[in-house]
Amino acid sequence: MPKIRYQKRFEKSYVKLPTSTRKKVDKALRLLAKNPRHPSLHTKPIKGAAGIYEARVDSSYRMTYERLPGDILLLRVVGKHADTLKNP
Repeated sequence: MPKIRYQKRFEKSYVKLPTSTRKKVDKALRLLAKNPRHPSLHTKPIKGAAGIYEARVDSSYRMTYERLPGDILLLRVVGKHADTLKNP
């Protein structure tokens, strides 16, 4: 299982989310920690951003992460789909 690390940017964007969305993010993070390719995450690389991936939280929200050596996933940002992918 990969280790999860957080950028400050992810933490700041997380606390701004509605409580109901934070619960969904928490669930997505548990799935990501167990299996980054879990089908419900719809994980895929972001075009034009080498080494950065997006994972689905729900139909409106996404989170982005980077795979680092040592089986570490560095979470970068979470938010509305379009906003998150503008600056992953």
